[in-house]
Amino acid sequence: MANILVVDDEIGIRELLSEILSDEGHAVFTAENAASARAARQREQLDLVLLDIWMPDTDGVTLLKEWASHGQLTMPVIMMSGHATIDTAVEATRFGALEFLEKPIAMARLLSAVRGGLERARVMRNLRPLQVPVAPPLHSEPPAAPAGAPARDTDTATAAESAPARHNGVPLDQPLRDARDQFERVYFEYHLAKEGFSMTRVADRAGLERTHLYRKLKQLGIELARGSRRVERVEEPVELPPAVETRDAANEPRVYVQRDDYDD
Repeated sequence: MANILVVDDEIGIRELLSEILSDEGHAVFTAENAASARAARQREQLDLVLLDIWMPDTDGVTLLKEWASHGQLTMPVIMMSGHATIDTAVEATRFGALEFLEKPIAMARLLSAVRGGLERARVMRNLRPLQVPVAPPLHSEPPAAPAGAPARDTDTATAAESAPARHNGVPLDQPLRDARDQFERVYFEYHLAKEGFSMTRVADRAGLERTHLYRKLKQLGIELARGSRRVERVEEPVELPPAVETRDAANEPRVYVQRDDYDD
């Protein structure tokens, strides 16, 4: 079960999506505007947000930018709209939106997007550091080295302490959007190589539409190595049976048959 927030100014949309997602076993929270969405985000531990673009007070893209700029985009966000253009969808994706759903939303399309969003939420949770380092007390003296212990290399220790924290190869001392882009690049490059650069299988594995996957790969600067789809075919040499020597009829010895009786 996941905690999902539905933000839409139309009560009919909120009730319909809430009913569908509740039937799937999720805990659904609703908000009719940006102010209610902010309060719900502060109050609940959300795994996914379905955010409408056109709302009366603050539109969804502005709210998305606000969360991203304040480091509050800790959950995947799926944008929804019945009037947005492709430029609006691309802009929302550039600021951190996972996907864009066009109203009216088909149930299969909705559930597929939600599954992809929850998978992304799981990945984002795994990227967070498992333990938060505890700061040492103020004015504390470093522990004395035991007698006979080699002197600590100050330069090496300083370099190790100043090295950026990393988790699964992704530096954590950078903005969330940069870290997410770096992870997505590694994620898609891995699955493209694993699936033989099959866009259909990679899109199905990532829970994305093919169109959105192409746009995402272009955004991340991933070039499709189409040549690597081809596998060189090396034909094994065929062993031929040993040649059978033929005797020349002219060189064969003649056989004479002796006959006692001859016909007239």
